[in-house]
Amino acid sequence: MKSEDTPFEGGPLDGRVLPVLLGLTGHPPKTYSVPVPDAAGGPPTVHVYRRVPRGHSKRLGLVRGWKYRYDPEGGPGERLRWPWSKPDSAPSRKPDDTTG
Repeated sequence: MKSEDTPFEGGPLDGRVLPVLLGLTGHPPKTYSVPVPDAAGGPPTVHVYRRVPRGHSKRLGLVRGWKYRYDPEGGPGERLRWPWSKPDSAPSRKPDDTTG
């Protein structure tokens, strides 16, 4: 498997560069979760990092690499959006309703 040295910004891994395994497309995963065990034996705290572009090339604007930025909310990532999937929150208006 290929790996890439990827920098981290913010959170407990701020300033560190870690090797991250690349996927089939040659990109690191969109989210990187770091579980930190609790000292009192409780459930571990999970720190979430999101992948963002490190920079862009001058001529074509292509992504030159990736880095991970700390996400303090740490919610679940975006789910896959297939063309045949229904949207999460559909408007509750009727087609003939003219208000709003």
